[in-house]
Amino acid sequence: MRVRLAAYGVITRGDEILLAHWNERGRSGWTLPGGGVEPGEAPIEAAVREIWEETGYHASIDELLGIDSRIIPARDRRSRSPMQALRIVYRASVKSGELRYEVGGSTDQAAWIRMDEIAELRTVSLVDVGLRMLAERPANGQLR
Repeated sequence: MRVRLAAYGVITRGDEILLAHWNERGRSGWTLPGGGVEPGEAPIEAAVREIWEETGYHASIDELLGIDSRIIPARDRRSRSPMQALRIVYRASVKSGELRYEVGGSTDQAAWIRMDEIAELRTVSLVDVGLRMLAERPANGQLR
């Protein structure tokens, strides 16, 4: 079984969350900005790099929200073999930059989405995971 390590940022401002639209090989959905950790790369560095690539924002990582593990069965993968997705999720903040879309990558849009509009979107499971983690760990860092 292949293991994929990835790092993501939950970035909010007021009642909005920053999402990226994943669009790869005929599959799509809104997701948290982030992605695969390269060999030898620290997960925090990967999250910062991926957030910039997908949204145009330079981000700071504020705290670890949690780590999610998900098994993707072979039937749901083009490679026909199962994969374990280890997803490190951080609370992050925008330091600078301007919103823009990624060109030539796995995402094709980025947007600030109102929290009450998320249910209307086609999202990947990671959005729910990130929002749950955020709700369980308020800004003061204490677990509920």
